Amino acid sequence: MLSRRAERLRWAGMDLAAHCINDVLCSGADPLFLLDYVAAARIDLEQVAELVEGAATVCRRAGCMLIGGETAELPGIYRDDELDFAGTCVGVVGRDDLIDGTRCAPGDAVVGFLSSGLHTNGFTLVRTLVGDDDFDPDLLLAPHTLYLDAIRELRARADVKALAHVTGGGIVGNLSRVLPADVEARIDWDAWERPRVFGWLTEQGIDEDEQRRVFNVGIGMCAVVADPPPGALVIGELR
Repeated sequence: MLSRRAERLRWAGMDLAAHCINDVLCSGADPLFLLDYVAAARIDLEQVAELVEGAATVCRRAGCMLIGGETAELPGIYRDDELDFAGTCVGVVGRDDLIDGTRCAPGDAVVGFLSSGLHTNGFTLVRTLVGDDDFDPDLLLAPHTLYLDAIRELRARADVKALAHVTGGGIVGNLSRVLPADVEARIDWDAWERPRVFGWLTEQGIDEDEQRRVFNVGIGMCAVVADPPPGALVIGELR
């Protein structure tokens, strides 16, 4: 909704593809193809073209084929002038290369990868904060970071035991989903510099606990490794 208001629907398409591909990476898989779905009360072909071109831009960067999609015009189901844009990404991983978190153990390090900003979560709250006022699209809508190359580089240098794409639920919430039940992550919240949008959230009255619960607070992907390679951003450890 904010992307449409700011005429940045291409960025929303990039968000969709990057989010889906990053999710696939967390199992150790290589992305193969993406399908998209656009629905609205009335289909605007120019808006659809912007969304799809944004998704295609990220797919080309990732070597992931955008093989098709579906559009649905559903008056009475969707609000006028609003859009629903969804995607599905399929990847492939060899059984021996599967990353599932079962080997994680106390003492392992948590490596973080910086986000570009809010990425694609917490926007119900952000829309409430913005209301009908003008806003800075560069601040709030910076496209979701694609972590494909960074994860491949890390896997070439370290034994990656788990990967967590930091979306709804924040860093701790997403890490807990991939760790064994008796292991937890302790995060050093001062280990990185946050994008300025999180300062904006603080100015709007969103406290630290709420930001950690809802947003990525500057870390868009986490990896668990036994021995972090030189230069890796270590943001915590397992206990």
